[in-house]
Amino acid sequence: MSTIVSSPTQAMSSSETEAPGGQGKPPREKRGVPSGLWMSCGSCGEMLFRKAVEQNFNVCPKCDNHMYLSAQGRIASVLDEGTFEEWDRDLQSVDPLGFNDKKSYPDRIKSEQQRTGLRDAVVTGSGMIRARRVAFGVTDSAFIMGSMGSVVGEKLTRLVERATEQQLPLIIVSGSGGGARMHEGIFSLMQMAKVSAALARYDQAGGLFISVLTNPTMGGVAASFASLGDIIVAEPKALIGFAGPRTIKATIRIELPEGFQTSEFLLAHGYIDRIIRRHDLKSELARAIDYCGKR
Repeated sequence: MSTIVSSPTQAMSSSETEAPGGQGKPPREKRGVPSGLWMSCGSCGEMLFRKAVEQNFNVCPKCDNHMYLSAQGRIASVLDEGTFEEWDRDLQSVDPLGFNDKKSYPDRIKSEQQRTGLRDAVVTGSGMIRARRVAFGVTDSAFIMGSMGSVVGEKLTRLVERATEQQLPLIIVSGSGGGARMHEGIFSLMQMAKVSAALARYDQAGGLFISVLTNPTMGGVAASFASLGDIIVAEPKALIGFAGPRTIKATIRIELPEGFQTSEFLLAHGYIDRIIRRHDLKSELARAIDYCGKR
């Protein structure tokens, strides 16, 4: 491997170079704008002050584009401040297949944990929504695309079972661009059935399950628990489906309808019940819980 060595001239910083005119004083460094202060909206292209966007729960103030929001951001936007109690935080995936791609599966899990601050692709627990106690879960696409590994399935199953035992309304916010986690093979696929079976028992016990679909809700998540809510709501313009539009179009070789697999298309065709803006979600969830007599 070759090494590039700078010449002495190249190695000198700007503060060490002589100012024009030979005065022997270093030129004043230009004060630039610190990186990360501004961001561009992926929908309208508007340049936005990042802190203002974050305070707005990552919704563009110009075009109302609902951008990615982390699991912790979801908790802050939906639950009453300081009421969230996390469950099963220490569960961690093992490596049943000895899987390796560019790195081993255990190493990938560790790097994802360091990068995202999450233990896995789901956070579960209980909290209050307008003083109404609920069982709450949220999947996060930042962690291996929010794919359903064994930990995701186990934590969601335990969440549903505790909601059944404690007779709590259940809310799961889905933000997963992946389905089964290939690193765990059939163990991952089995999580779809496991969570769905727990939801069936919860339903038989008279529980209320509200499923919140965000961008994206795809793969095995959309094909299992995310589609089983008593009430299914979605954020505006969220991508929702099993396979992506490009994959479907390439497979069936026909032009897809405009807006295919968006929240608006699915609402028009009866797949979801309502589209709710992020700012209104907390109030609307509380209203739904009261309406169904589950307070």
